[in-house]
Amino acid sequence: MKPDSPHEQAHPAPVFCHNCQAPTSGNYCQNCGQETHLHPASAREFLHEFVGHYVALEGKLLGTLGRLLFRPGLLTNEYVAGRRVRFVQPLRLYLTLSVLFFALLKFTHGGTIQFQGDAEPAIAQTAAAAKGGDQPAPAAGAPEHAAPAARQAQASEKIEKSGDFDGDIDDATIARWTAKVPGLSKRWQHFEHLSGAEKSKVFGDSFYHFAPYAIFLMMPIFALYLKLLYLGSGKRYGEHLLFALHSNAFAFIALGAMFLIDHGGVNFLLWLWLLAYLPWAMRRVYLRGRRATAWRWLVLMAVYMVTMGIGLLLSMGAGILTAH
Repeated sequence: MKPDSPHEQAHPAPVFCHNCQAPTSGNYCQNCGQETHLHPASAREFLHEFVGHYVALEGKLLGTLGRLLFRPGLLTNEYVAGRRVRFVQPLRLYLTLSVLFFALLKFTHGGTIQFQGDAEPAIAQTAAAAKGGDQPAPAAGAPEHAAPAARQAQASEKIEKSGDFDGDIDDATIARWTAKVPGLSKRWQHFEHLSGAEKSKVFGDSFYHFAPYAIFLMMPIFALYLKLLYLGSGKRYGEHLLFALHSNAFAFIALGAMFLIDHGGVNFLLWLWLLAYLPWAMRRVYLRGRRATAWRWLVLMAVYMVTMGIGLLLSMGAGILTAH
């Protein structure tokens, strides 16, 4: 048997993938796709991974944003047509812009929502206590600190006795519904005992904590509305969901630009573009005429605004229930 030739002797031995142990000779494993030439962990590698894979700021981001911002509906059509690798994935794009939008909203608006009520007296009392002075006496005719709980108790008593209540409908309704859920009445009374500033903090914290999840969970509902409005179009539910992700991703960019720029003229132009964007995108994606698109857009906006309002109210309610 002849000895191996010099060329055969110089041929490198098969390299095994560090991930799946499959033999491979290229730059990537043919079995799992992992790189075969690994480098020691470094800050530069982690930065590239963060930028390239999690925030998606590589070269394809420019093409994605260009179509998303200035050519409504085109990004959805490109994805449906199968041209996908050159663009940022829809869900990643939506989640990235959602995180950036709510972070910007929180930092530019202080993370609080002003509660109209006894906020100013509470602030005045806090300032007086900090200076070592006496707390100001309550104004004549003003309810005491425990008055909300007392009114709720009176409403509950009147409902139990007469089955109806002809006084404050808000207190009566709250008392009726909180009494049906174990522990809810106690949590509501705890919330009612908070000062105006504390209530503002509860609403602010609950908005920034729960609102992103509520809006994300409304994406399937937005897609369902589109499915119902375009019955017979031949499009699957997933295509409607894709359109919902893209259109709401644009809304995050437009609204974020308004908060960031905060200029009357620029914000006016952004509002016009935001209002025109959705019907323009709907017409390009669903291929309907102006009138057919216009009435569908009006119905979609009406029902979705109601849905969004309910979702945000529920997020506020979740904040009240989790308040300590």
